Amino acid sequence: MNSINLADYTQTLGKQAKEASSLMARASAATKNRALRALTDLLRTNVDALQADNARDLERARAAGLADAMVDRLKLTPKVIETCAEGCEQLAAMADVIGEVIGMKQQPSGIRVGQMRVPIGVFGMIFESRPNVTIEAASLSIKSGNACILRGGSEAIESNKALARLVQQALLESGLPADAVQLVQTTDREVVGQLIAMPQYVDVIIPRGGKGLIERISRDAKVPVIKHLDGNCHVYVDEPCDLAMAVTVADNAKTNKYSPCNAAEGLLVARGVAAAFLPLIGRVYADKGVEMRVCPESRAHLAGVASAKLVDATEQDWFEEYLAPIISIKVVAGVEEAIAHINHYSSHHTDAIITRDHLHAQAFLQEVDSASVMVNTSTRFADGFEFGLGAEIGISTDKFHARGPVGIEGLTSLKYVVLGNGEVRS
Repeated sequence: MNSINLADYTQTLGKQAKEASSLMARASAATKNRALRALTDLLRTNVDALQADNARDLERARAAGLADAMVDRLKLTPKVIETCAEGCEQLAAMADVIGEVIGMKQQPSGIRVGQMRVPIGVFGMIFESRPNVTIEAASLSIKSGNACILRGGSEAIESNKALARLVQQALLESGLPADAVQLVQTTDREVVGQLIAMPQYVDVIIPRGGKGLIERISRDAKVPVIKHLDGNCHVYVDEPCDLAMAVTVADNAKTNKYSPCNAAEGLLVARGVAAAFLPLIGRVYADKGVEMRVCPESRAHLAGVASAKLVDATEQDWFEEYLAPIISIKVVAGVEEAIAHINHYSSHHTDAIITRDHLHAQAFLQEVDSASVMVNTSTRFADGFEFGLGAEIGISTDKFHARGPVGIEGLTSLKYVVLGNGEVRS
């Protein structure tokens, strides 16, 4: 496509999405759920075909020298596909929030005032690498009565096209417009610039990818943006704590998977348990090849761990999102210093405390300024599917409209509804 055709193409996507959004907004809960169940079945019966398309993307990615973490994000394994199917299934079983009226109150004038939950309209989703995002975005769009325009990364184009075909098939089978979910078919990056500058068609943009992508969209978009830039998540091991639990959680938060934004990148340890805890977790990390960027005090406790990869931490390490088998480790005086460290260095995504002290847990929950704050569990649970949202469109570290994993309610808006019986204002 040349630049003129590309502009026309993007405008056409916008017009089609706007038209489809009106039909989606008035679709019944039963119809939307029927589409989600149809998509569930299509995913489960097309595993081999999806993997064949995905293999073409993986082959091209490896040939291009993409990092292992990026290739890992591209994979459509049977487990990933089943998780997508389960997400659709879970969404279909959830109550429909569209049209729900909340907070209805009688006023002295006689009128009753409340708020109704309605779809946003059209959202644009710009994402990199993970093809499963196509299904997560599409399924949430269907359930929330929206239309969406999806622009995946060029590295996953074949996988995304295959998944989008299944989505549109499910929509048509259920009597919904196929244009309710449209995938941008070109890998030309100029389409992103066009998409984020169409407020007449697009109500919100949701970027999901690397920091560079999100910074560019936040800077250039002419429509509202729901975003997070980094996933610098922390686990703080408090005094007192269950040491076995602390080791299990700190291990899972870091090594369950290195590439997601909810993987722990920083480990903070209370001075009172450092001597007992650090050699235990150090052995786990050493066995798994995790490099430890350490403060002088944590180095002293880890020095005796065989095969431990210890590197002196720099100031930048406390800010870093590694997305790799690397973790920063710092000994702190206690919960107050841990909270201060997290609020200064973290990306306000997800942070966890491992503790037996109820007051420490409450202070952590109240004072840590992050979108998800956890007690005695892994940061890896910061995910729409795990939070019971069916799926997530992304994770927001903004404080307005949506924060944390963005599910159905994050894709809706509230409008005031006023009911009267002939009242007039005096």
